[in-house]
Amino acid sequence: MPKDPRALTSDGAVTELLPELTPDPAQFTADPHTRYAQLRAEHPVRRVRLPHGAAAWLVTGGDEVRTALTDSRLRNDITHSGTWQADGGFAIGRNMLQVDPPDHTRLRRLVAGTFTHRRIQAMRPRVQRIADDLLDRVVPLGSADLVEAFSFPLPVTVICELLGVPEADREAFRAWSAHMVAATDPQAATAAGQKMTEYLAGLIEDRRHASASAPDGNRNGPLSARGAHRPIDGSESGEGGEGGEGGEGGEGGHDVLTALVRARDEEHGALSADELLGMAFLLLVAGHETTANLISSAVFLLLRHPDQLAALRADPSLMTGAIEETLRYEPPALATAYRYAAERLTLGGVNIPQGDPLVLSVAAANRDPAHFTDPDRFDIRRDPATTAAHLSFGYGIHHCLGAPLARLEAAIALHTLLRRCPDLRLDTEAGHPAWRPSLLRGLDRLSVRW
Repeated sequence: MPKDPRALTSDGAVTELLPELTPDPAQFTADPHTRYAQLRAEHPVRRVRLPHGAAAWLVTGGDEVRTALTDSRLRNDITHSGTWQADGGFAIGRNMLQVDPPDHTRLRRLVAGTFTHRRIQAMRPRVQRIADDLLDRVVPLGSADLVEAFSFPLPVTVICELLGVPEADREAFRAWSAHMVAATDPQAATAAGQKMTEYLAGLIEDRRHASASAPDGNRNGPLSARGAHRPIDGSESGEGGEGGEGGEGGEGGHDVLTALVRARDEEHGALSADELLGMAFLLLVAGHETTANLISSAVFLLLRHPDQLAALRADPSLMTGAIEETLRYEPPALATAYRYAAERLTLGGVNIPQGDPLVLSVAAANRDPAHFTDPDRFDIRRDPATTAAHLSFGYGIHHCLGAPLARLEAAIALHTLLRRCPDLRLDTEAGHPAWRPSLLRGLDRLSVRW
């Protein structure tokens, strides 16, 4: 018989007898993997109390997480939650992570063409130039907080150019994003969300006016069926080129946000105003936060494992292994977006009532000993087929659309940093690396010298 480990008190409350996901928040921030391993050993699907007090089903087993990610009875749409009206609905707009087919299919199709292999590769020269420019400023200093000087600015610049966010606005946008994903100050997160909403609404309106005044020949953005995508390197064909002014994105109306605005205004049913806002938010925030975390974590892990760093320097072909092992070992996000049971179902031998929320921990799945030998060991030489089975970019229809871009940016960032800083090492005198208490998994500070 399926088990239901839900704990009930005499008055029907479910939270008092539930184990805390984070009994020691500081310890969990420093090392969530030990806690996940404890809970997975007890049962790979169990009900827990989350940090904000709500109860949810935590899924930690590799098989169970993968199964849940492809089970159509588990929905992303919050209206399938038994308490969605009390939860307050959507944060900013409505995006791909918050909807199910057919809406998810429709929204994903709008931007999928921007993230094809050919178009991602066409961005390579511009990403390389951004990496070089950042290191040109910092290398002469001899030391830096790598998060502040390199890991964050690189993906922020890339995604802002891709979507057409003006350079003068990027610092404010980054600050709002950091507050929103932090897990320490709900009031600051709410205030940042309001500012982000106002900003994105204004940016969308600016794009609408610019699009309306553009000559007909300039109205083909990356989503247009008639026009070829102009990548952030500024080339006309999408095949590369250094570009100059094209790097700023959006000046000629070729950025992704302009294309989404045109789809909203010119193609009936393409997306609603709320979806346009949500898509802009998702692409901007997800487009830099997770990649910045990946870059910082990769550098930190290599510096913490000098034998692995030496192997990578000796054999650059191990770069793919280094990135994939970083994704497995320290994923940029600990869990996927919430899933909600649209009907009663059984997962991992456990009954899940209709309307209950589930947290699918990719971090726990990535260290499941049933799938990875010696999972707590960082090893860039793991069998690529095995390492590639990590779930850090999701699985199924919600697999991360920007994964190829994140991998490209991380590879360029690591290669360029190691080449230009051959004596790279941790600078413990300037401060120890610190993980951010966040909905994601990333370093707040990484002091290095060379």
